[in-house]
Amino acid sequence: MKRFFFLFLLLPLSFLGRAQRPNDLWYFGQQAGLRFDSTGTPSPLNDGKMSTYEGCAVATTSRGELLFYTNGETVWNRAHRPMPNGTKLMGAGSSTQSALIVPDPGSGNIFYIFTVAPQGTGNGLRYSIVDMTRQDGLGDLPRVNALLMTPVAEKLAAVRHANGRDVWVLAHRWNSNAFVAYLVTADGVSSGKPVSSNVGSMNAGPGRNAIGALKFSPDGTKVAAALWKETNRFEVYDFDRATGKVSKPRGFGPYPEAYGVEFSPDSRLLYGSCNGLGGGETQVWQFDLSKKDGAPVLVGKSKNRKIGAIQRGPNGRLYVAREDNANLGVIEQPNELGKACKYVDEGVKLGGRRSKLGLPAFVVLP
Repeated sequence: MKRFFFLFLLLPLSFLGRAQRPNDLWYFGQQAGLRFDSTGTPSPLNDGKMSTYEGCAVATTSRGELLFYTNGETVWNRAHRPMPNGTKLMGAGSSTQSALIVPDPGSGNIFYIFTVAPQGTGNGLRYSIVDMTRQDGLGDLPRVNALLMTPVAEKLAAVRHANGRDVWVLAHRWNSNAFVAYLVTADGVSSGKPVSSNVGSMNAGPGRNAIGALKFSPDGTKVAAALWKETNRFEVYDFDRATGKVSKPRGFGPYPEAYGVEFSPDSRLLYGSCNGLGGGETQVWQFDLSKKDGAPVLVGKSKNRKIGAIQRGPNGRLYVAREDNANLGVIEQPNELGKACKYVDEGVKLGGRRSKLGLPAFVVLP
């Protein structure tokens, strides 16, 4: 693909080798959003047009300036209008991690949007290409919905390769215990046979069992998964950034309706959210990965009926989605053991907008 450069795009874009502040803008939930300033303080954003029940992703320049955002179905440009060819992506706003944006390692103008369908349905794992030189710098999609694999669970995460340039995109086969890793390089997405790792629990059964998040640790050495009904557990594995292989599964449970996972900034602690069978028992758990049994500690309960994704912010704090609520929960000191991590249930106001179950996904850059 030829890459053309408009003068507008001479500003440094968020490609991996120069990323500085790629996670400062969040769009999620019911047209909700947050902007993190240079001190790491979040403030509400009310200009977003996206409504999504679960997954979403945002692309910015290296200076934290908006390029586009998506729920896995529609792609909105920085003017908050749908891109001309960006209205029929085959993800779903009702999939746990419906969308993930990966910048092309060889260009500041090309981005890949990976999508996963809900509940193990046939649309599976696909990718679309955004070219920011199109539409006078507002961007458009020259290719949409290229199929990589079907069916898959609702899990999708990405981490930088050990070479410091390329990116691994990790998903999970449905009706299988296999993780699949695809490599994104300057030549594009490796659409051939992925790196496969048969480890951990089966992702199988009724379609609702596909629910649950997947996250890499900040140092890139671990990956964690939440497995919803009927497995009801959290699992953590080792990850090899040189080969894409997943290994050494460890499981913690049962935690009914396990949904969100996230690591502490020092990669030592794992956090998981769960809602209890049928909802109504909303809890945040901490697992000390230096201990053989994980040393689980209940560090927070929410007054909300349901909680969902946990996402690490650029300030190192962890944010917890609270369904249909005007506030996010916050874990203020996530490197601290036990309740010293300080979970605050109504930690960040959303300026009158409401969260759902999802928060935006980002590539982990060790």
